[in-house]
Amino acid sequence: MNNSPSKVIDISQLRKGMFVQLDLGWMSHPFAVGSFKVSTDEQIQTLRGLGLSEVRYIPEKSDPAYGGGDMADGLVAELAQDDPVARERSEQLGAQHYSLDLCEQEFADAVKCYRRIRHQVQPAPAAAFQEGGVLVTRWVRELRGAGESVIRVLEKPPIPSEALHPINTVVLALLLGHTLGMGEAELAELGLAALLHDMGKLELPERLRFTDRSFAADEVRVYQSYVAHSLAFAERMGLPARALQGIVQHQELLDGSGFPLSLTGDKISLQGKVLALVNRFDLLCNPGPNAPALTPHEALSLIFAQMKGQFDAAVLGAFIRMMGVYPPGSVVQLVNDRFAMVVSVNSLRPLRPAVLVFDARVPREQALVLDLERMPDLGIRRSLKPALLPPAAQAYLAPPPRICYFFERVTRAGH
Repeated sequence: MNNSPSKVIDISQLRKGMFVQLDLGWMSHPFAVGSFKVSTDEQIQTLRGLGLSEVRYIPEKSDPAYGGGDMADGLVAELAQDDPVARERSEQLGAQHYSLDLCEQEFADAVKCYRRIRHQVQPAPAAAFQEGGVLVTRWVRELRGAGESVIRVLEKPPIPSEALHPINTVVLALLLGHTLGMGEAELAELGLAALLHDMGKLELPERLRFTDRSFAADEVRVYQSYVAHSLAFAERMGLPARALQGIVQHQELLDGSGFPLSLTGDKISLQGKVLALVNRFDLLCNPGPNAPALTPHEALSLIFAQMKGQFDAAVLGAFIRMMGVYPPGSVVQLVNDRFAMVVSVNSLRPLRPAVLVFDARVPREQALVLDLERMPDLGIRRSLKPALLPPAAQAYLAPPPRICYFFERVTRAGH
């Protein structure tokens, strides 16, 4: 019996000189024994031909080049230089990290932009309008020029602040408006409305800036007055008519239960319908200080099951297609019982998201995101609350406590 410590590596990292230990029955491979030192290229090809994605090797029994230290301490990079499969994996990992870093930097820059607007809106409304317009116009052009794009969750959202909800609302509104076929000018106006829809809360006492069921009737009236304040700010800034309409209607609901005007049905503009939905979704995932947060999957399920009559059917249908059944940020269990977190969804393929899978054998920073569209035999069994994950899986997947989204271009080589 072999008691030497072993390590599991990707099959692409296998080299001559490594002593392997096959986790297979003797009838499942053609070798005379299940543990041996790899000495020929033919043996490597045979092992790859078994359909293995990983193989176990024993450093102590391997050649000196593979016998000491951690594989991650340089061997992976060394092997990637002369192995096409390892090199491809390394390139995919680099592209994955670069794309995420870019999204998180864009979001963080937008948070800083919003803070500047917030400070300018009263003393310099024209400057605030210009700053917001530059941000929204750039995003609209990036989104429309990206061709196929996906919505993804940020792993390291900025420190919670008053800016996160409006920026999240801009991202979701632009993606939804784009899905609905809005043109550039209409999207830009929608983005401005989303950016400024809550600005009127500056005029409220801090404790009344988030709705609370314990509010007395007069406190409810004060809270609801923020919409009028937001509209006044936007008018002083010189926003176009459709953006003003979106701001004043972002709390209106199709069944007349919204505010400030209790509008119904087609009396609500498309801008208002879009903003009402994305505003509600984000506040369910990222509520105020006195409300429990829902997972993205729970929030979407609640809207569909209990609030469907409050939102336009076409807008809600487009939103569900855009977000997928398991929106980014959802923690899930796959059909093979592995735990994972949905990191992005392509609206053209909402049932096959990209996921980060918990695998204790692979350091998280080296884990490739799996595109379920490319893996027809692997799917999602159910959604889970992060608190129900085993501790190791929870630490590995690290579901963000604050759900923030951004969009990224799909790079598809035959994908």
